[in-house]
Amino acid sequence: MPSVATLVAIGAVASALVWVGGTRLERSADRLAIYYGLPAVVQGAVIVAIGSSMPELLTAVLAPLRYDEFELGLAVIVGSAIFNILVIPAVATLSTDGSLRATPNLVYKEAQFYLLAVAVFILTLSLAVIYYPADAEFGVGGDLTRGFALVPVAVYLLYVFLQYEDTLDHKPAREGAETGVAVRKQWAYLIGGFALIAIGVEGLLFFAVGLGDALGTESFVWGLTVIAAATSIPDMVASISAARNDNEVTSIANVFGSNVFDLLVAVPAGVLVAGATFVNFSRAVPLLSYLVFATVVLFALMRTKFELARWEAYLLVVVYAVFLAWVVGESFGVVTLLEAT
Repeated sequence: MPSVATLVAIGAVASALVWVGGTRLERSADRLAIYYGLPAVVQGAVIVAIGSSMPELLTAVLAPLRYDEFELGLAVIVGSAIFNILVIPAVATLSTDGSLRATPNLVYKEAQFYLLAVAVFILTLSLAVIYYPADAEFGVGGDLTRGFALVPVAVYLLYVFLQYEDTLDHKPAREGAETGVAVRKQWAYLIGGFALIAIGVEGLLFFAVGLGDALGTESFVWGLTVIAAATSIPDMVASISAARNDNEVTSIANVFGSNVFDLLVAVPAGVLVAGATFVNFSRAVPLLSYLVFATVVLFALMRTKFELARWEAYLLVVVYAVFLAWVVGESFGVVTLLEAT
């Protein structure tokens, strides 16, 4: 087994690959969205969000296939969602000179559909426990089948349909040929970025599993924290870049769109590829409950004057620090809501 130092080095290199690949993929997706004349909300909530969510998607698929660790992939998705909701808007706000402005459409449509996505995800896990219960080390669990995995995917198709309807009334300022975007070159960069992310994700999974074995901790703890933050790098780069370019709607929409994609597509993709997979419902619910709490906090702060002020950004960071303290407490047996001891 590799030493801890070697594993940390692998994790650092893998994170760098995810950052480079994710940045390249995000920029290409952004430019292609401009070329095809998509509105800002669709650009952020669908195109950029899917592009920057590739690390989470590949993690959800590779974790059960390569390491038989579906819970690790699930932990990365949930940890990444919490990171996206709390840290990325905060950092995007602090990267600007003032506040991060939102719009009523963003708050009332994107944020509320995101809450619906969380509810559908919890419902899907509930169906697995009710109809296909399975023995668990603690609490209750069930087998999530391919049929149940199609439920959140269907809801995501509804989300894409709603975004498509928005494009029908949108008139781009310039036609594709007038944007100056080299479309073939950007598609090539897009594919290259995807390949780098795939290599990086493989390294991150190896890091999490190896470090869990070396330190005697469960790998999902590292998935909730370190890997979740690493896979969220493309999302953070996309949101900060959009905020600095005064494209604040895209900056925030990317956060909601990425999380909607992660919950409704990334996790089901792992099930569709690997087949029926065991899920510990008692472990998932506390994590998803904190995700709901984090979402409500962000939603409430965005609703005040439809902007995020700097003090509100610091508050989001504090809420994320509480989450980290909880997970660390689990790993040392101080808290046992997840039975991580």
